[in-house]
Amino acid sequence: MRKVVLFIAAVMTIGVATAQDRTNQYGQYYPLFGPLTFYHSVAQNRLSLTRAESEEELRDEISASMLRIYLNRPDLVQNAESDMKESGQLRNDLESPIQQQVSIVEEMEPMPEMLPEADPVEVAVEKPVFWKFRGDGNVQLMQNYVSDNWYKGGESNHAAVGSLTLEANYDNKSKWKWENKLEMKLGFQTSPSDTVNKFKTNEDLLRYTGKIGLQAFKRWYYTLQVLSYTQFTRGLKANDERTYSDFMSPFNLNVGIGMDYKVDFFKGKMSGTVNMSPLAVNYRYVDRADLARSFGVKVDEGHTHSLTDFGSQLTASIEWKMNDVVTWKTRLYYFSSFHRAEMEWENTFTLRVSKYITANVFLFPRFDDSNQQDEKLGFWQFKEYSSLGFSYNF
Repeated sequence: MRKVVLFIAAVMTIGVATAQDRTNQYGQYYPLFGPLTFYHSVAQNRLSLTRAESEEELRDEISASMLRIYLNRPDLVQNAESDMKESGQLRNDLESPIQQQVSIVEEMEPMPEMLPEADPVEVAVEKPVFWKFRGDGNVQLMQNYVSDNWYKGGESNHAAVGSLTLEANYDNKSKWKWENKLEMKLGFQTSPSDTVNKFKTNEDLLRYTGKIGLQAFKRWYYTLQVLSYTQFTRGLKANDERTYSDFMSPFNLNVGIGMDYKVDFFKGKMSGTVNMSPLAVNYRYVDRADLARSFGVKVDEGHTHSLTDFGSQLTASIEWKMNDVVTWKTRLYYFSSFHRAEMEWENTFTLRVSKYITANVFLFPRFDDSNQQDEKLGFWQFKEYSSLGFSYNF
C-alpha cells in the first residue's frame, strides 16, 4: 500500500514538472490538472515537529506531494480551505462518527431445551338446531255467557275448561320457515235449569294451523297457509234434545296463498304474524246431513255434505305482553267469497297472579252470514267468559 501511494505522489510531481512546457499554438499555457484547493493540513503535516510513524506515514507522503505542487505551481491553487468553509462547501461538524448507545434493559431467560407438549384439545362441532318446540296448558274455572243464537249452541253458566297448545316451528336461519300450531280446548258445564242434558260442552275446539314460508325481504314471506278445525264432541242446548254440532260437523279446511308479515314491535313485547291470502279456498264438510243447512250447505242443490268457496282471506295471530302481569292474545280470521263472509275475532286477556295461577277474560265476537239470521243480533254472534285457574308453560 505504501508503494502505491508513493507511486501516485511521484506521478503527481512528474505531472507538475511536465505541465510547465504544455502550451497551445498561441503560446498560452493549459494545465494538466484542474484548479487545486489549498488545504491547511498539508502544510501542518509537513511542518509539524512530531509525527506519527504508523498510519500517519501514508498521509505524510500525500501531504509532501501536495506541498511540492503548492510551492512549484502556485498558479494552480485557486481555492483555499478557509474560503470553502465560509461559503459552506466544507462541513466541519462531522469530526467523529455517531455511535448508538445500546443498553440491556432486561435479560431474557434462556430457552428450555425441550418445550412442554401442549395437551390435546377436543373440538366439539354442534349440529345447528332448526326446530323449536313450545307449549302451554291451563285448567280454568269460569263464568260463561253465550248468546241464544250461538252457532254451536251452549248456555250461560258456571263451568270448567281445559286447553292445550303445542307448537313446532322450523327455521333454517336462511329463508325457509315452517310453522305448526295445534290448539285443543274442551270445557263442560252444568246448569240447574237443564232437565235433559246432565253435561254440556261450553268450549270445544280442535284446530291446526300450518304455514310454509319463503322469505321475500326483511319481515315478509311468500306463504302457503293451511287452516283446519272441528270439535271433539256434541254441542247441545239446555232442555233441548237436538244436536247442534258434532265432530266433523262442521269440519273446515282453508288453504291460502299470499304473504306473511312478522310482527315485532315494542322491543319484542308484541310479536306474531299477519297473513294476507288473495287466493284462498274454503272447504266445509258436514258429516251429519241434518246439520248441513245450519252451516250454509245448500241441500236443495245436491250438496248434502260439503261446500266449497273461492275467495280471499286474512288471518292474524298476535301476542302482546303489556307488562309483567297482563298479556293479550288475539286471533283474527276473515274469509270472503262472492256468496258469503265469515269473521272470527278471539281475544284472551291473561292476568298472572303467580307463577302458576292466572285469571283469564275471553271475548269472542263472530260474524257469519251463511247462518240463520237472528232477530236481535242479525248475523252477529258473541261469546265471553272469565276464569281463574292453573296454567303452565313449557
